[in-house]
Amino acid sequence: MTWIDSIPALAHLSRYWSLDFVGANLLIGMHLLGALLLGMLVGYERRFRGRAAGMRTYGLVCMTSAALTVVTGVPEHWFGGHTPFHGETSHVIQGIVTGIGFLGAGVIMRDGFHVTGLSTAASIWTSSAIGMLVGAGFYPAGMLLALVSALSMEWGRRLERKLPTHAAMAITLQMAPGQHPSGAQVSTWLRDAGFQLFDDSLLIRQDGAGASSHTEWRFTAGALDLMSPPTAADLAERLRALPGVAGFSVTPYKS
Repeated sequence: MTWIDSIPALAHLSRYWSLDFVGANLLIGMHLLGALLLGMLVGYERRFRGRAAGMRTYGLVCMTSAALTVVTGVPEHWFGGHTPFHGETSHVIQGIVTGIGFLGAGVIMRDGFHVTGLSTAASIWTSSAIGMLVGAGFYPAGMLLALVSALSMEWGRRLERKLPTHAAMAITLQMAPGQHPSGAQVSTWLRDAGFQLFDDSLLIRQDGAGASSHTEWRFTAGALDLMSPPTAADLAERLRALPGVAGFSVTPYKS
């Protein structure tokens, strides 16, 4: 028995920084970093295709899933290793994850084909995993997860901007009465503006019939120039000059 063991508070603290416990935190940390990189790899493919969820969203979700999974694999280290593991604790994790899922869904907004709040929802879920790690006593792993999450949110955005991607725009075209362009004509308009139409996103709505009918096109378009895509203002300037277009809206995709 050492002098540290004679002082309950110091003995309790020393268990949290034993070699086995530090090793467990390092193991969790390596899992988190590996999951983040793999998740961002999958997210880049989606961002390249012009989808709303990108590298940050996929990276956070993958890393958080790894955190919740790996922490259940080292029950002998929970609470510093001096509280026996009980199966009810895993049920608490399940309840928290379910509840946070509803909270995250509340910050996701959709307007037609335009979706925002995905990264915010993923970060809320990540913060719940940080709380679980800290609550279980894995302070170093929790601090690492918080740090990596904050960095991935900031630098992930910058990395997405530097990597070649199909910058996507949610576009609505309101045609003048009696004007009904063909798909080939709309595609030509977009190519002249530096964009391509994503056929699987196309929605066409018509009100009325004959010369007084109104047609509305809603779709997603991706920039042809992967490195220096036109801005929403550039595209709006082109659409403003199109014949037969009575109104339009252009919204860049954000996650």
